[in-house]
Amino acid sequence: QNPPGLPSIAVAWVTCLFWRSKLIIDWHNYGYTIMGLRHGRKHPLVQVAKWYEKLFGRLADYNLCVTNAMREDLWVNCGIRQVAAVTLYDRPASYFKETPLELQHHLYLKLAKDYEAFKPRTESVGSGAERSAFTEVDEKTRRVLKPSGRPALLISSTSWTEDEDFSVLLKALEAYERYIDEGAELPSLVCVITGKGPLKDYYNGLINKLHLKHIQICTPWLEAEDYPLLLGSADLGVCLHKSSSGLDLPMKVVDMFGCCLPVCAIYFECLHELVKHDENGLIFRDWNELAEQLKMLFLGFPTLEGKLHSFRENLRVSKQLRWDESWDQTVLPLFGQND
Repeated sequence: QNPPGLPSIAVAWVTCLFWRSKLIIDWHNYGYTIMGLRHGRKHPLVQVAKWYEKLFGRLADYNLCVTNAMREDLWVNCGIRQVAAVTLYDRPASYFKETPLELQHHLYLKLAKDYEAFKPRTESVGSGAERSAFTEVDEKTRRVLKPSGRPALLISSTSWTEDEDFSVLLKALEAYERYIDEGAELPSLVCVITGKGPLKDYYNGLINKLHLKHIQICTPWLEAEDYPLLLGSADLGVCLHKSSSGLDLPMKVVDMFGCCLPVCAIYFECLHELVKHDENGLIFRDWNELAEQLKMLFLGFPTLEGKLHSFRENLRVSKQLRWDESWDQTVLPLFGQND
């Protein structure tokens, strides 16, 4: 898989020569474009990495690409024949799906132990620990309910690196706060940004300087089993991933779509291969456009009408392929295998 392909592709190529095996490169992005984010595209090391990837791409027997745009680029700029390259879109694993309401409730109660944003806004007599910010247990029927006055749950995930500018989201949230202050009928928000990485402390510092009355932001590192459950419980996903090459697609959106979670995603060239604007989500170019989209999507929340609901319904009926199904349809035929 590339990246990282330096030096693993060369090692794999030599090994294939020895064992008379076929070399397949799974292109998720270009390593040299990621290096270029820090060193600049013209840095000698970046240029060497670019030459290296092009060379060994041509030496591979097959190339798997995450987008049609990447497949085309391998042909135009790397000289890799299109018959030796196929598009294999990333697909969600089977455990990325909508979370049942009772499981949502237990997850919220679990997270409320560590994160204030998941705790109920007000205490009611007799409810005890059976309420969260988003759910409550009916005392008569013992059924889990979502109260009409609950906040909306907004989720994003990141590795906190240079290719995602979270100041875009923070500015949009400040604008959303102003909309509420100006009288817009919008719900309060809980914004959860999951992940860890080098810029997390920097952005936490910016978050701590915000003075928001209607929005709570938390930046947890979730247990592996809790992440898909939270995606399957959220109301809207936000993606700020900008591809270093402009040719790969954000896996976080793939997982969100597996959970039938509508997405607002920042524009880059081939994003349309995943996010269909005004069908399964919205594409924005700056914080102001994102703020307008949040206002439009959450107006009248939690109504079962409007764009947010229709996006989710479109994702439900799309019946997306899962990873193993996509592999069987796309890759196995390359080897003439039947199982």
